[in-house]
Amino acid sequence: MSLLVQKFGGTSVATIDHITNVARRIKKSRADGNDVVVVVSAMGKETDRLVGLIEEVDVRTSPDIRRETDVLLSTGEQVTISLLSMTLMKLDVPARSFTGGQVRILTDGQHTRARIESIDTDRMRATLAEGKVVVVAGFQGVDAEGDITTFGRGGSDTTAVALAAVLEADECQIYTDVEGVFTTDPRVVEEARCLDEITFEEMLELASLGSRVLHTRAVEFASKYQVPLRVLSSFGESDGTLIAGEDRISMEQPLISGIAFTADEAKLTVRGVRDVPGIASKILVPISEAAIEVDMIVQNVSADQSTDFTFTVSRGDYEQARSILEGVAGDIGAAEVSGDNKIAKLSIVGVGMRSHAGVASKMFRVLADESINIQMISTSEIKISVVFDEKYLELAARALHTAFGLAETQ
Repeated sequence: MSLLVQKFGGTSVATIDHITNVARRIKKSRADGNDVVVVVSAMGKETDRLVGLIEEVDVRTSPDIRRETDVLLSTGEQVTISLLSMTLMKLDVPARSFTGGQVRILTDGQHTRARIESIDTDRMRATLAEGKVVVVAGFQGVDAEGDITTFGRGGSDTTAVALAAVLEADECQIYTDVEGVFTTDPRVVEEARCLDEITFEEMLELASLGSRVLHTRAVEFASKYQVPLRVLSSFGESDGTLIAGEDRISMEQPLISGIAFTADEAKLTVRGVRDVPGIASKILVPISEAAIEVDMIVQNVSADQSTDFTFTVSRGDYEQARSILEGVAGDIGAAEVSGDNKIAKLSIVGVGMRSHAGVASKMFRVLADESINIQMISTSEIKISVVFDEKYLELAARALHTAFGLAETQ
């Protein structure tokens, strides 16, 4: 008998009808001979509603606000686990619900962004041995003091992967409102195709570069513990996309597996600083201290030994980052601070790059043919990222998708 961990997100459990649909899927999995552990998110927009209540109370000055935030936000998943367990019972499927604390998902004490330290599997294994479906609240655990903690963005995916790892499940299935992982965003490129399979490495790159199907943290966890993931639709019958190690994926990998992009980018440049040791630190440390995440970095040294230092940040951090740079410009002898908050970043990803030359030159040629000027370039072993004016984003995505044959069945 196989053990499956199945995770259903907010859109999959948004209404009682949706929950009934989920329960029928679980019943079918059981009828196929599988033990099933289910992880669920809060219903629909419930977490947003709870966050809105916190904003209405407006107690930002309280030192314990994060603790109380976790107490409140964790209630969303508790509603779902009870309703799903009741619905399963109605369908003659024995089930038992558990909060994160009840299955003893032990975390550190960082409220609203906790990290999992250990998971006790005894209660889950005992419940499975009784022939019941285990239904666990995603997104939450408890710390050493017994206080409720939550995991932040992607928390329910992380819960599912973690449970699959400790239970040594045969597969962790993530049910969403899309069929699987696509070659690129089908809302932008109509010819985008759902992939049959993709490696952990590729998925991790795509997730970190703008693909919102899975959160980076969950993919990192799955890769670390070699938990096979499958992304499927709660509303369809396709096999979805398998995400696994290269040993589980077809030997002949396509050159490029996907294209990810985001328009939520801004660029900042510090011009004319001295090319001396420590200058990068003097520019970036104040940015880091403001909890602003830096992405791509380019440093150009001119013949007169002065340096132009350019980096990108999230568009929402642009004004604050620029203000910080203008404050330190005098201290480092900068000639000018300039910026552009109307840029986009696009990346092509594929493990096939390791064994094929000419990918970068082909990418640049395609963009040049569309008169798209590249402003920044960043590469890794399986990724090439470029920055350009955001008005060209859709054009670039469509042109590259066609040029690399991503619409064709590999």
